Amino acid sequence: MNRTLAIIHTTVVTVEPLKELALSMIPNCEIINFVDDSILPELAGNGGDPEAVKERLCAYATFAERRGADCILSACSSVGEIASAMQARVDVPVVRIDEAMAEAAVRAGGRIGVAATLDTTLRPTLALLRRKADEAGNDVEFRPLLVDEAYRRLIAGDKEGHDAALAEALERLIGGADTVVLAQASMARVLPRLPEGVRDRFLASPRLGMQRVKETLERAAPNAGGRGERR
Repeated sequence: MNRTLAIIHTTVVTVEPLKELALSMIPNCEIINFVDDSILPELAGNGGDPEAVKERLCAYATFAERRGADCILSACSSVGEIASAMQARVDVPVVRIDEAMAEAAVRAGGRIGVAATLDTTLRPTLALLRRKADEAGNDVEFRPLLVDEAYRRLIAGDKEGHDAALAEALERLIGGADTVVLAQASMARVLPRLPEGVRDRFLASPRLGMQRVKETLERAAPNAGGRGERR
């Protein structure tokens, strides 16, 4: 059975990795990408308030449903909390890419490191983790780390410098944590640089999020041509 997955991105960096992941994990899947790379700069300028971009993201979700999406993946953790507003606008399921990762981290318990290169991603990721911990009744300790040097190198076009700075910081962080959450989907690319003996202690959102998408599609009935015209 053919299924259509719409992915809403805030950076081009996640487009190809998530497309490849989806095609490898979900048989007969068509991918539709929506990319708005103006969102992260806007959040950086407004103190990280996702309400400013809520209507825009909801509009993308509505159009994705009209285009025939059976499921919508919100691929950016900086605007993860808007997923519930998007869900209220459409009949097809909306998956937040980092939710499954947060649940896995809380189940593991103990000392959880939380790494990000953007403050606008670190704060909502910590909020999600704390909410999941409260819901599960788990007593966990969070150890946040902002590696903003890595992001500065990335926007300057220095991908190698970004990866090296981030890998070095993650090695330090895992030394004082049982598990480390990578707050941004784009950070998963750095995992091969880390020592093999600690890689399984890092949680990245892409594969866990895509597994949630796969499970969601298996449960959901196909969206026959989209139902977005109701709104």
